[in-house]
Amino acid sequence: MRTLKSAATILFAGSALLAQAPPVIDRELFFGDPEISGAQISPDGKFIAFLKPLNKTRNIWVKRTGEPFAAAKPVTADTTRPIPAFFWGRDGKYILFVQDKGGDENYNVYAVNPSDPAPAGAQVPAARNLTDAKGVRAQIVEVPREEPDIMYVGLNDRDKAWHDLYKVRISTGERKLVRQNNDRIAGWRFDRKGQLRLAVRSADNGDTEVLRVDPDGLKKIYSCNVFETCWPVEFDRNNAKAFFETNKGDAADLIQLDFLDPATGAVQIIESDPQKRVDLAGAHISEVTGDLLATFYMDERLRVVWKDKAYEADFKFLQNKLPGRDIHFSSHTRDEQFWLISASSDVELSETYLFDRKTKKVTFQYKVREKLAREYLAKMEAIRYKSSDGLEIPAYLTLPKGVPPQNLPLMVFPHGGPWARDAWAYHSYAQFLANRGYAVLQPNFRGSTGYGKKFLNAGNRQWGEKMQDDITWGVKYLVAQGIADPKRVGIMGGSYGGYATLAGVAFTPDVYAAAVSIVGPSNLITLLDSIPPYWEAGRIMLYQRMGDPHTPEGKAQLVRQSPLNSAAKIKTPLMVVQGANDPRVNKAESDQIVIALRDRGFPVEYLVAPDEGHGFARPVNDMAAMAAAEKFLATYLGGRFQEGATEEVASRLKETTVDPKTLALTRKADASSVGLPKTSGTLGPGTWNFAVKLQMGAQTIPLKINTTIKEGEGGWIATDITTTPMGDLTDTAVLDKITLALIKRTVKQGPVAIDFSVEGNKASGTMKTGGNDKPISADLGGPLFGDGAGSAQVIACLPLAEGYSTLFRNFDVQKQQPKIMRAVVTGTESVTVPAGTFDAYKVQITAEAGPEKVTIWVAKNPRKPVKLASVMPQMNGAVLTAELSE
Repeated sequence: MRTLKSAATILFAGSALLAQAPPVIDRELFFGDPEISGAQISPDGKFIAFLKPLNKTRNIWVKRTGEPFAAAKPVTADTTRPIPAFFWGRDGKYILFVQDKGGDENYNVYAVNPSDPAPAGAQVPAARNLTDAKGVRAQIVEVPREEPDIMYVGLNDRDKAWHDLYKVRISTGERKLVRQNNDRIAGWRFDRKGQLRLAVRSADNGDTEVLRVDPDGLKKIYSCNVFETCWPVEFDRNNAKAFFETNKGDAADLIQLDFLDPATGAVQIIESDPQKRVDLAGAHISEVTGDLLATFYMDERLRVVWKDKAYEADFKFLQNKLPGRDIHFSSHTRDEQFWLISASSDVELSETYLFDRKTKKVTFQYKVREKLAREYLAKMEAIRYKSSDGLEIPAYLTLPKGVPPQNLPLMVFPHGGPWARDAWAYHSYAQFLANRGYAVLQPNFRGSTGYGKKFLNAGNRQWGEKMQDDITWGVKYLVAQGIADPKRVGIMGGSYGGYATLAGVAFTPDVYAAAVSIVGPSNLITLLDSIPPYWEAGRIMLYQRMGDPHTPEGKAQLVRQSPLNSAAKIKTPLMVVQGANDPRVNKAESDQIVIALRDRGFPVEYLVAPDEGHGFARPVNDMAAMAAAEKFLATYLGGRFQEGATEEVASRLKETTVDPKTLALTRKADASSVGLPKTSGTLGPGTWNFAVKLQMGAQTIPLKINTTIKEGEGGWIATDITTTPMGDLTDTAVLDKITLALIKRTVKQGPVAIDFSVEGNKASGTMKTGGNDKPISADLGGPLFGDGAGSAQVIACLPLAEGYSTLFRNFDVQKQQPKIMRAVVTGTESVTVPAGTFDAYKVQITAEAGPEKVTIWVAKNPRKPVKLASVMPQMNGAVLTAELSE
């Protein structure tokens, strides 16, 4: 009887608590398209542009400033993907925006004139692609104040790793090359008159170098190491000095704001955090005067240090009108009289107002997600706790509203990056989970930015280890406080947060009862091998902060820290969410962990959105993923969830759900087992001349290649001389006489020179580009074959036959890492080239982990290469075709 009474009391108490909790909020209010967002006022103040759905896709709309938003008209009509960002041109004639394809992050820049009439049969004016190039990532560098019809953009159309600087005329699309990037330039800085003054280079060793742009070249004036920050922000009112962010030197921990003198490289401090707690988060510089108006510091909450008394008075005036909010000055008119300001907090996404600085009139514009009931949202508070080694970890805690903070189910939500941080603000996932009844912990683990370089550098090479401890000890802290139920702890996150989720269930399997990994890497080796080419500027930084896969110690560490290699320890129910087109964390990262769990008979749920990349942009995909996630979490943690879904979301969830049984992972070759392929004969002396065409879009460039092979003292000496419009490129390779293994290679063209030797499976030498010497030092793991000059003739020495296949090793000099190549005879063909008609083997050569693809036609008798076709991903998919001419 006592037991029954106790149970009845508990049930009654539980019902009472549920009655106090807010209602379950429709997930569409969290993750659906906001009605209005992202407003920007035109330079003349006459118009406001903003984002609003059109045909269920977020597009750009424009209205007159005094009109209601209902009077607005759309100026874009994208039907496949929300427009991620836009801004007004300097004269207000054009709106400029960017867009990619399916999340591949290859952004192009578009311009639309809102005053243009829509073409016949169209709903909106025509938008022009100003950087029209497939597979290219455009970067907007500068829109000069003095030339409103000009925009400077970076394009990696010539070299995937580095962006050349172009001057683009917005009205016509005319494009002119300003600087070819042969110097590892990661950023450019123009002065207030639109003159190119500074460049930022990523040195071969990972240092950041600030260069002055002189008429006769680039001169280094400042540098900081790979673990420090130094970056020019903007030029001052006189164009004499640049505002500059840096934390260089042992004495500096926090990022501070300095003046940099471009003439001498001397720096003069302006300000570091007056409270000595956090890094500089930003500086507000007037576009009208060039004066510093304010500095910002993201502490437990945002702090503003005003330098301009008039703006400070305006800020205090707005704070009095909008108490408890963070006030942000966003877009403004050319004269900075009218501003669109946003007021936000932990329970307020954003309210937007038009503020007239002259009259002090504040006019309400709109609320982001106005249908989301603010009274049901949960407060966020800053907390701190000690990690495993005593390091204090700053974090944020959101507790579900309407229930006592005792013995709650807990969701840990680590941020992405990992070189980023969470802040006090509205957070859609935290609010969504809190509404479902979970306490939500957002830890700023070591390696997070904003807390000084000592805290940041404490995370170096600590993925899955001390960084993971910082998360685990947060759980322990909340359990010890009585807030969290230790048996109902879940973890969920995206990108690095997805990695931390996988690491949590792999390395601390007893902590978590449920986990959701969103675009999280499972294997750190394959993650580093597949980073996008345009991340080349940060490659050394990644190796230094994560671990170098090309050293024995670094590789062992990364293997140990990869959740995939501890998949057998996972016993936590897991859901994995992935974008099929993710260029950062490839789909294979998620496939690998799902297959590993499937193969050991462990249940795992898997969602893949075919039209997304690194994170979801389309609301329907987000809502489908969250519909699955909240039900999954409720099953294992006991939280609430929303029953059902709209027909569109339910259909999308069905389309994106993947049965793990259907997955097949392509097995790559074990590099350690790849040696030298056997040849059917020895190489012989000779001369081969090839007529070459390089097809780049509609442009065809004629070239010539002359190959000679002769016997030398050290072995066979093969030389390729390629005649190009930029001068001859000479590639010389010394090959072992019997095995044809590469012994030495030298490449020269103009100021570029590469020279390295191979001894004992190690490559060593130098690479010179534009006067900069870079050492070549790499462990190849085995001999090189068919690499460099004479490679087609070497391939012709293989025992080719129908169905023949072999593996061999090449060397990527730029990345300084070996790559495994596969040669396959795909058939025989009769090939006609200028030198005649030949019965030939068709040999296809591809990289086991990369986009390289070369096809060589080798004549059967006598054996010799007669044709070659190569797709060149480093040149935006250009196709090179070479045919034997004599």
